[in-house]
Amino acid sequence: MIELVLQPRILETKDWATYLFIFSFVLIAITKTAFEGRFSEFLRILVSDKYIKIYKDSSHLMSGFTILLFIVQVISFSFFIQLLLYHFDYITSKTDWVTFLRIFTFLGVFVVSKFLIEKIVAAVFNIEEFTEQFNLQKVSYRTFIGMILLPVNIYLFYNNYISNILIYCVIIMILVINLYSYLISLKIYQNILIGKIFYFILYLCALEIAPYYFIYYLMKKNLVH
Repeated sequence: MIELVLQPRILETKDWATYLFIFSFVLIAITKTAFEGRFSEFLRILVSDKYIKIYKDSSHLMSGFTILLFIVQVISFSFFIQLLLYHFDYITSKTDWVTFLRIFTFLGVFVVSKFLIEKIVAAVFNIEEFTEQFNLQKVSYRTFIGMILLPVNIYLFYNNYISNILIYCVIIMILVINLYSYLISLKIYQNILIGKIFYFILYLCALEIAPYYFIYYLMKKNLVH
């Protein structure tokens, strides 16, 4: 007599991700409708520094435009980090919403904490004016990256095969845009930085390089199964 052993088939739901992707596009649509002129200039941020020059005032850092797209940015980067961790076998599933929530929370807390620490360090080094404008510029470029990542995330999330070439191309794109943003900063704020270049280098090493190594270390330590 043949004994049949039935094992339950576990289906991983992707509905939560679908809802988040839709939510992100809704936020982008709302932002475009409410801030049409600014959004138009924002989309040209890689080919023109007009947006940075027009909206360089620190008051724009906490505007509705920035906050709405910042939410999109954190969602998008959280998805991409989860996909990277899955691709390099640090986690076992790319559809686990609990893992996403952990990454999203950690990333959000990290960004806010880093922003507050930067304000304290800027006050100590007496470069508050530059730091506030620089933070707004960083948010702008990284929000742009987050928007570019959204369709990439959708493709990677719903595709069972992820090529190394695509992953590395996306990583290189992120690094290049970030480097470009730093070069633009040096160009626009060179008058502010004259006489304070030593503090600026310390600022970059302490708050723009070390924290990302720290976040990588913590994520690797806490998320590896």
